[in-house]
Amino acid sequence: MSDAQVRVAVVGTGDIGRGWAALIVAAGWPVALYDSSESALDGAPAEIAARARALVDLHRADAATVENGIRQLTLGRSLLQACRDAQWIIEATPEDLGAKQKLIQSFESVAPDARVVSSSSTAATTKDLVARAVRQDRCMIVHPLNPPELIPLVEVVPGPATDGTLTELMKGWLRALGRIPVVVKKPVLGNVVGRISAAMWREAIDLVLNGVIDVDDLDRAVSLGPALGWAAAGPHLTYHLAAGDGGVKVFFQQLLHTFENIWADLADWKQLDADQQHALIHDVERAYEGKLSMIRGARDRRLAAILKGLEDARG
Repeated sequence: MSDAQVRVAVVGTGDIGRGWAALIVAAGWPVALYDSSESALDGAPAEIAARARALVDLHRADAATVENGIRQLTLGRSLLQACRDAQWIIEATPEDLGAKQKLIQSFESVAPDARVVSSSSTAATTKDLVARAVRQDRCMIVHPLNPPELIPLVEVVPGPATDGTLTELMKGWLRALGRIPVVVKKPVLGNVVGRISAAMWREAIDLVLNGVIDVDDLDRAVSLGPALGWAAAGPHLTYHLAAGDGGVKVFFQQLLHTFENIWADLADWKQLDADQQHALIHDVERAYEGKLSMIRGARDRRLAAILKGLEDARG
């Protein structure tokens, strides 16, 4: 292992844990896996290797580096075995606050020398996650987007007791993995990306359930509309540019009232009842029935192409 590499333990081998592992393996870093489910653990290496190798096909990773990372991928049959030598421990278990608190507390005995313990949670704050831990200084939320091995943005959410130098260290590790870290300065439920996604999805669900548009056309409207523009500029910059040299001040003068009328008319419900859930599931499954495997590959190719385009445009 070179000095530039970091020893990582991924605890929890669901989709996010496997995505983290694929990203890190593709960088050639050594990764140890642990999961309390033996079947989940045993099934993880093959998928992680496949996802890492897929990055080579997408021109997002080097083949020799990926194969070196795959050779270093190990399974821990106990939490101690997986974590004892780790510099960075990634907690990627299901959203159960009590279970996560116990797990983070246990890292203190099995991995006292780990530099950083991160959680991928969006359902709890860092302060709540570390409530049972003594070493709160090394803990923070580090939340990727799905799929973690492709989408570069990662939210870093320090807690009140997090050591600022370790936050900077984590940002450096993420940049070494080709990620773009953003720091969330105040704890909010869902972090930043989760809140924006939830707000947009609620309106998207409402439009479908009210018969305004079909599921597949809604997805096209978002992915080829605002999502495409935001990939290049983000929402604030998009509107700042929209009014020419006058910027957002002129945009407000011209269009704020229009937006206020739309905001007043947006969906504001907070729950989906059983009938609404059934209707939405039916509509989504019908729109994409028998196509998921093909669509997943196409999505990944599109993501890789968008990323390359953005990188080339930045020079």
